[in-house]
Amino acid sequence: MIDFTPHSFFDLADFAHRDLFAEDEAVWTALGRRLAAYLEAWTQWGIACDLPAGVHLLGERISMAADCTVEPGAVIVGPAIIGSGVSIRTGAYVRQNVILGAGSLVGAHSEVKGSVLLPGAKAPHQAYVGDSILGRNVNLGAGTICSNVKNIGSEVTFRAGGEIVKTGLRKFGAVLGDECKTGCNTVLNPGVVMGPGSVTYTNASLRGGYYPAGTLVKVRQEQRLVEMDRLRRE
Repeated sequence: MIDFTPHSFFDLADFAHRDLFAEDEAVWTALGRRLAAYLEAWTQWGIACDLPAGVHLLGERISMAADCTVEPGAVIVGPAIIGSGVSIRTGAYVRQNVILGAGSLVGAHSEVKGSVLLPGAKAPHQAYVGDSILGRNVNLGAGTICSNVKNIGSEVTFRAGGEIVKTGLRKFGAVLGDECKTGCNTVLNPGVVMGPGSVTYTNASLRGGYYPAGTLVKVRQEQRLVEMDRLRRE
């Protein structure tokens, strides 16, 4: 039987918000109502760092550590907890119910919503991270999309070990274990659960499902080289 509890995906030893995760429940139960309730109970709100002109803060429930770096043009909507050493670059959109762990990065024109980034996780360039959890030192290649809602709007389910796993969530993007990497323009469809150290090729499109630790998802393309003169003759 596959173990979907948090310790199978993340090292939570020194993560400041490890209480968000239940040790005996599936890792994705940290999202949705549990994440919202955790932030609702949080009391240590306040901006401890200097912010340049052009940073837009919406709502009062925003916590930012003293050594955060936020560039002009970023938009942050509370509730959001932004930990030590976090970088948020120009055009980034941090949109409600977000926890950014120490040293994580939300890059230029990337959007994060309803999600948790563990320490060192990075969504550097034009990424969308919706209702997802990125483990330690995860790196999303440019243009990676963590899609979080089925077009038909039903509960997100996925296949694992020949069975259908019900998540109980209508909005659920992906869980990427520690050290996962995605190639540029990867699309993770709702319900992707990847074990630690997994990697995708560029332009991969993953269906919802369980990908064991250390999985490499390849993409095969056929390329043809044709002389331009030949095309003109045809």
